[in-house]
Amino acid sequence: MLNPTECILYSGGAAGAEACFGETAEKFGLQEVNFSFEGHQIERVRGLRILTSEELSLKDVSLSYVSKLMNRQYTSAPLFRKVLQSICWQVSSAHEVFVVGEIMPDDTVKGGTGWGAEFSKICNKRLLVFDQKKDAWFRWESRWVEAGEVTIADRLFTGTGTRFLEPKGKKAVENLFKKSFS
Repeated sequence: MLNPTECILYSGGAAGAEACFGETAEKFGLQEVNFSFEGHQIERVRGLRILTSEELSLKDVSLSYVSKLMNRQYTSAPLFRKVLQSICWQVSSAHEVFVVGEIMPDDTVKGGTGWGAEFSKICNKRLLVFDQKKDAWFRWESRWVEAGEVTIADRLFTGTGTRFLEPKGKKAVENLFKKSFS
């Protein structure tokens, strides 16, 4: 079993799933790093890491590539680009990624959260998604496979997801930490 004081949660500190991951990590004594940037609204400031323009540009990604990969059209607004770049920092810092959201029929994850899941696939990270509609965890193995009981397996992990966290999503995050650290 992992020692919680040696573990680091990488997240973004936004409302919803990210705030829930952070609050739960703090309760269990984990370290927390929340990547953000000037002008971004967040709920969690514990472990806040404000990325500079130069750091954000290191994780720049083509919006047309992301749109094509995700089978949807994304805005080219500078704020959205920075959000995608900060998600890249979260994912690249961790060895495994946990997402709360909804898996779509095309195997992407709904919303901006989906970029974190897709980037995890590209980086070949262990990826688990709690689908709030299906009320179950799924892991990526070239396709989504129901995962059953899930635990945090590495001391460096990302917790991200939807701003629209439902009670069952919150419970899934809390149970993930209980099973991993109790």
